[in-house]
Amino acid sequence: MTATIRSAEVLVSSPSRNFVTLRLTTEDGVVGLGDATLNGRELAVASYLRDHVAPLLIGRDAHRIEDTWQLLYRSAYWRRGPVTMTAIAAVDMALWDIKGRLTGLPVYQLLGGASRTGALVYAHASGADLEDLGDSVRARLAEGYRAIRLQVAVPGMGSGYGISSGRSTGGRYAYEPAKRAGLAVEEGWDSARYLRYMPRMFEWARAEFGPDIALLHDAHHRLTPMQAARLARDLEPFDLFWLEDCTPAENPEALRLVRQHSVTPLAIGEVMNSIWDFAPLIQEQLIDFVRASVTHTGGITHLRRVFDLAALHQIRSGSHGPTDISPVGMSAALHLDLAIHNFGIQEYMAHQPLAHEVFRTSWTYQDGMMHPGDEPGLGVDYDDDAAARFPYEAAYLPAARLIDGTVHDW
Repeated sequence: MTATIRSAEVLVSSPSRNFVTLRLTTEDGVVGLGDATLNGRELAVASYLRDHVAPLLIGRDAHRIEDTWQLLYRSAYWRRGPVTMTAIAAVDMALWDIKGRLTGLPVYQLLGGASRTGALVYAHASGADLEDLGDSVRARLAEGYRAIRLQVAVPGMGSGYGISSGRSTGGRYAYEPAKRAGLAVEEGWDSARYLRYMPRMFEWARAEFGPDIALLHDAHHRLTPMQAARLARDLEPFDLFWLEDCTPAENPEALRLVRQHSVTPLAIGEVMNSIWDFAPLIQEQLIDFVRASVTHTGGITHLRRVFDLAALHQIRSGSHGPTDISPVGMSAALHLDLAIHNFGIQEYMAHQPLAHEVFRTSWTYQDGMMHPGDEPGLGVDYDDDAAARFPYEAAYLPAARLIDGTVHDW
């Protein structure tokens, strides 16, 4: 049985933030959706899909997922990179969605069935100071979360990455890094202040909330290898679930240094997009969690390969799940979370209500766990009429500068 692709549409909308969605439709009218959102560079992927990939898909058999993945990866010659792998991911997700709809099965059943009853997720909490952060944590606990990422403004530095004050948002976590204000948005950074303050913050958090809640933290690539090693060592007494992106991971030597000095679990990978990026980190067991996203790592087909390699080295998944992963990408992640054996945890930042006017989802949340639902395919529908109300708006991620004005890793 074949399912010939009739059309490939690239849909760009901005219900609270920009999303790029690929919609494939077969000759029989079966629709598959894929997430192609690349934060701050959305139109690059939209053009890649519309101008280069879509013409290759028309007339192809939608059932040939592996063959299509290999075609898009190998025939382009220019391999890897976030734009290419995000475009391939969108096609891959849409094909899995079609296959699920044709068979009447949710995608996780096509991946081998459920390995668990639900996926443990972690929420975000942040604040302008410890009192504000405490209010945010208590709100997440009241919602049933058992794992929470903590970010707080460092005294003397002002606001920064991951900080959304509950005082200004009515207690709702609504941090969105992409700013609709052009390239001028910049944030200050002082590594010395940060390194002094983070152990104090976690000492306070353990005293305030006890030993049972899983606590996570994101350093967002901003530390040198030695600074990262120091932070990982200093946070050991507070039993973190993980320390994320403690240093830029392009150079495995950096993580070898961190490993020499600390046993704090490390999570790396949201800026990586292929198994070849992850291979040295996994094979040398330099990380404990793979932080990739389905959307930026070649889709379900390719990220499954990364997770399978990680499983051989007792490394677990910890998929990226911010608001710039669309509900389509989030759903794909949940299906993969449910199926793989070496699942660890799933990031979950709730989308703004406007996003759910465009993307209708079947997933559920209860008591700190999520389930993708049992609708055929990915379980997401796209509302064109709602999307038409939210045209694209240019938005850029901020830049970070040190106190002397030097551009730093954001």
